[in-house]
Amino acid sequence: MQESIESSRLARLRNWISLAGFIVILGGLFAFFLLFIVDLIQPRSNPYVGILTYMIAPAFMVLGAGLVVLGGLLRHRQLKAAREDVRLMIDLNRARDLRILAAFAGGLVLFLFLSAVGSYQGYHVVASTTFCGQACHSIVEPEYVTHQHSAHAHVACVECHVGPGITSFVKSKLSGAYHAFTTLLDTYPRPIPTPIQNLRPARETCEQCHWPTKFVGNRMKTRTHYLTDAANSEYTVNLLLKVGGQRSKAHGIHWHVANKVEYLATDPRRQVIPWVRVTDDEGKVSEFRARGFTNEVAEHAVRVMDCLDCHNRPAHAYRTPNDAVDAAISRGRIDRSLAFIRSNATALLVQPYATREEAEQKIATGLHGLYTGDPRLSAAIQAVQEIYRDNFFPQMKAKWSAYPENIGHKDWPGCTRCHDDEHRSTDGQKVIGFKDCNACHLILAQGSGGALTQLTPEGQPFQHPEEGYELGDKCHNCHTGGP
Repeated sequence: MQESIESSRLARLRNWISLAGFIVILGGLFAFFLLFIVDLIQPRSNPYVGILTYMIAPAFMVLGAGLVVLGGLLRHRQLKAAREDVRLMIDLNRARDLRILAAFAGGLVLFLFLSAVGSYQGYHVVASTTFCGQACHSIVEPEYVTHQHSAHAHVACVECHVGPGITSFVKSKLSGAYHAFTTLLDTYPRPIPTPIQNLRPARETCEQCHWPTKFVGNRMKTRTHYLTDAANSEYTVNLLLKVGGQRSKAHGIHWHVANKVEYLATDPRRQVIPWVRVTDDEGKVSEFRARGFTNEVAEHAVRVMDCLDCHNRPAHAYRTPNDAVDAAISRGRIDRSLAFIRSNATALLVQPYATREEAEQKIATGLHGLYTGDPRLSAAIQAVQEIYRDNFFPQMKAKWSAYPENIGHKDWPGCTRCHDDEHRSTDGQKVIGFKDCNACHLILAQGSGGALTQLTPEGQPFQHPEEGYELGDKCHNCHTGGP
């Protein structure tokens, strides 16, 4: 009796729909184990393997199980209506059944082969920068383009934004579900706000390659700028950056990550920092408050400083119009002998344009109107248009002025968010200084021509190329990155 019941149950699964379901289940299992093995033998874990191994492959198995059940239900209805045992019978003595069986076996082998190839190729495709920037998330064109011109252009998006392992993957996809919803409804903000609140900690991303406590020492940096006069006069500053790090005792710029620094910001972009707490390498704690800040610290979220508090645009930097034009002149892309080209090009870049096409057309028209018939103009127009394409995205309202960059202190507060001579310790004995420029860098030479050969190892006081500047003025109060 029991055998009869079991035979009846099995008869319901002897149909082509259920058989196809079993094949899909087999393909899903095959893809799962293949991807699992590939992930094990890879020298570095691929961040996006979770979407294939733990979600796509199981989804195919669930789909196959659904087909098995659907086929069983349909066959059950057929058996019940016919009141007879209608089974899928294969007779190897019949040529027709042999042909069907051979076709089925060949199809199964082909299916498994395509599953293997597709799984392995998909494994790499979904982790690619192209997938993130073009095929999948088209709204992040500004981030994709700026990434291509960054020092991290060869680092895949998923290395920082997702990370290895199923836990990181699930967290990123859960947070991305809302973004997908706003994208479908076209209700996402323009520009995309930063900083990203759920970005993986720097210790899990940046410090996989960079070692902040390593003693780096000093680094030379040459910054060449051009003035807004008719001659586009060159002005160069040779800096010695005290990057530092940790040897026996941390010092230099990277002192901030070798010691524990905590702070609270009162604005979403972390540009206003009225409270800082420092725990040095000897365990001594110092608390600093900006003038006029008397709030209770417990009312605010306190953040532990890491790499991204200074290097906040490591892979998606929008160059300021001034710096981009300076670089183009320095490389010979824009002929410096064109009178006032530096100021004219910058002024055209910052005009409000509705589309990229409109911008390129008006940049060309504007420069043609200023330098009619000049043979040097063609290259300059192409260079300025390229600067616009790489750094301005009107459809997303994304450009340099939308995204503060905290490295330095020329165009944004940056260092002076804390180093402003206004953050005093609670005992009034210490201050986070601003005017002590030599704490982080030395100016070895500045100016142009012969002045750049007059190196001063102990450092020179900064000499502003234009009148009206006083030592102690904060650069970003005048400099905005544009005209």
